[in-house]
Amino acid sequence: MYVDGDACPVRDEAFRVAERHGLPVTVVANGSRGVRLPDWVRRVIVADGPDVADDWIADSIRPGDICVTADIPLASRCLAAGGHALAPSGKVWDTTNIGQALAGREIARHMREVTNGQTRNSSFSADNRSRFLQALETTVQRAVRGPEPPPPAMPDFFSD
Repeated sequence: MYVDGDACPVRDEAFRVAERHGLPVTVVANGSRGVRLPDWVRRVIVADGPDVADDWIADSIRPGDICVTADIPLASRCLAAGGHALAPSGKVWDTTNIGQALAGREIARHMREVTNGQTRNSSFSADNRSRFLQALETTVQRAVRGPEPPPPAMPDFFSD
């Protein structure tokens, strides 16, 4: 499991679930050096700069790995590599919803530029934490099972 570590509000929850399932965890950040992590959690500090931690995670993730991130482009890159991605809010990213999320993110960015507006993120609630724990547990179980087998081929009644 990879945790996009700068300001992740569910780091401790991710650690508890990973420890229960015996999963290794790597927290990747370009800050947060003062945050205490359990001894069994690997910390990777990357250079400062935009997307440096995201690039490290995207280059490291493998099929079946899990990434906890609020960053939609990073989630998309993890899915493209065969991994799983979920947001601290409990939103599970998959191939059916990531495209719309990327498009919505781009529209919101454009609207902020046009209106010189500022957005505010809603506060993180106990409900978010609960949804995250449930989504992470489901994602871990799915990752442990491995990829779903393809459906059986339909018989071709029209072939010779």
